[in-house]
Amino acid sequence: MPAPLKHVTPNTPMGANLIADGATFRVWAPHALRVYVLGDFNGRVKDDSSLLTKDAHGHWRGFIEGAKDRDRYIFHVDGTGSSGPKRDPYARELQSPFPSDCIIRETDFPWHETGFVTPRFPDFVIYQLHVGTFYTPNLPRKAGTFLDAARKLPHLASLGVTALQLLPIQEFQSSFSLGYNGTDYFSPEMDFAVEDADLGPYIDEVNELLAARGLTPYRVEDLHGEMNQLKALIDLAHVHGLAVLLDVVYNHAGGSFGDQSLRFFDRQPESGGVAANSLYFNGREHAGGDVFDFGKPEVRDFLIRNATFFLREYRVDGLRYDQVSVIDHDGWPHGWSFCQDLTATVNHFHPGAIDHAEYWPVNPHVVKPRPEGAGFDTTLTDGLRIAVRDVIREAAEPDERPLAMRRLAASLWPEGFAESWRIVQGPENHDIVYRGREQRVARLGDFHNPRSWYGRSRARVATGISLTAPGIPMLFMGQEFLEDKQWADDVEHHADLLLYWAGVEAGDKQMLDHIRFTRELIGLRWREPALRGEGFRPVHAHDQNRVLAFHRWVPGEGRDVMVVVHLATFNRYGYRIGFPSVGGWREAFNSDVYENWVNPNVVGNGGGVSADPIPMHGFDASAALVLPANSVLVFARG
Repeated sequence: MPAPLKHVTPNTPMGANLIADGATFRVWAPHALRVYVLGDFNGRVKDDSSLLTKDAHGHWRGFIEGAKDRDRYIFHVDGTGSSGPKRDPYARELQSPFPSDCIIRETDFPWHETGFVTPRFPDFVIYQLHVGTFYTPNLPRKAGTFLDAARKLPHLASLGVTALQLLPIQEFQSSFSLGYNGTDYFSPEMDFAVEDADLGPYIDEVNELLAARGLTPYRVEDLHGEMNQLKALIDLAHVHGLAVLLDVVYNHAGGSFGDQSLRFFDRQPESGGVAANSLYFNGREHAGGDVFDFGKPEVRDFLIRNATFFLREYRVDGLRYDQVSVIDHDGWPHGWSFCQDLTATVNHFHPGAIDHAEYWPVNPHVVKPRPEGAGFDTTLTDGLRIAVRDVIREAAEPDERPLAMRRLAASLWPEGFAESWRIVQGPENHDIVYRGREQRVARLGDFHNPRSWYGRSRARVATGISLTAPGIPMLFMGQEFLEDKQWADDVEHHADLLLYWAGVEAGDKQMLDHIRFTRELIGLRWREPALRGEGFRPVHAHDQNRVLAFHRWVPGEGRDVMVVVHLATFNRYGYRIGFPSVGGWREAFNSDVYENWVNPNVVGNGGGVSADPIPMHGFDASAALVLPANSVLVFARG
């Protein structure tokens, strides 16, 4: 007799789920001849009692009495092409090392109910990080983990960012990875977990973070395994007022899969080609992996369930979708409708969560409502990033050549977007400053000596433009403390490219000054709602003088702000720029203050200027300004 169908209904979840005195198992393998579930609960005996029953939809189901939390299991699939073990595509956790068993897991976790609410989308300031390289105190024995990242939450909270965007954390089979070659979509990366035996110091440190807020401490058993450690990172982020976004890869999977993986799951013959027999994939390739078959309802359901799973079980505040353009193009003709189904489901399930798309070239239809658009909330843009990096790079040449300030002005609000908060922009990200690609902004500012005044001041300008321009700004890890090296995911062979936390922890003044600069400029975004508002107009852009000025305001309210960027290497005096109204304007921010903070030789406008009734740049008023070399100034009304 096969495993009984006790507790199995049409609504039984996929994967392994504890219920009553055992667990239900359900897996999609429509062309398999037989599927068994083998585990600690049945001695891994492949016989009739471990055989699952196939339904009309190609799902194999059964109930195994005695299965319990943290039992290991694996599916054994007999197909027409091969026979052998397969990991559960819906496994919540895996057993290290590969090839590995799946682990049955309870979904309980002692979340702290602090009343945290995901920020409004215009209030997002995103900080992108890679868990394995962000903070690595245990090298060379072990790279960074979820709990290592948690140890830096006070730093990130004090910086003022409002959301952490983690590079993909789903299980990948290689030792090091950016995360875009995942194979096990419901399982957090095993290498990002601290082993049970090593939890002692971590439990003490994270409980200090909770005690500082009067919250209940974790027990050691609460943090066993990568699943609960990722939950702890998210829980602690919420405790610190930070949203968490996960980067998910729904365009393709893998690169190296292994025989026990998702690929050829029901063990059809591989000689027929991926398109014919791979079950989950459509025969096309991207980035060394296989593109999902978006024409199959079961594949669409698998990916959409994955999105709602992380929103529900991990309480994440949104998802960043990798290369939606690949879903659209290589998933044709079904990719676009899949995106519409994905966003419709996620928005219904969690209306406050952000759906953030990467699409190249930039396509405003991605963020238009369905049915005209794909229904994502925001999308990554590259115009401002390219323009900022170009002017910083050109400014570093040893002359006073004209800079493309007019092009920079034109890039501040990309065409086709009705709302500025729908665009996400920043001068650095994981792709751009990865090893062997482009340099970080401090080194762009002075390639030979990024710690010189030239490098530091131009880095302030690059970050300053991003934090005052329209759209949601995004920082890449280390940008806030003047990191000038590229980065790499392979910490074993490129430890020289790790973030220089040692300098921060030792009190390196230049790094601390840059942190202060970033923190106080983010703080200005909160004090001046115009910097998060929809009002925007380029006022003045002069290539030869290296000057850009733009106006920000809150429609219907005013709250006017003027931002002035100056990239000459000398100070300018009496430089007249149009202002929205006559009268006094506070110099609310001056990046020159942060040069050897507090800069004893600061150049500026003495805390404010008075706009005269002299028309200029389309305004009825203008003001004569002092523009410090390589600077960003912000003026606010009143």
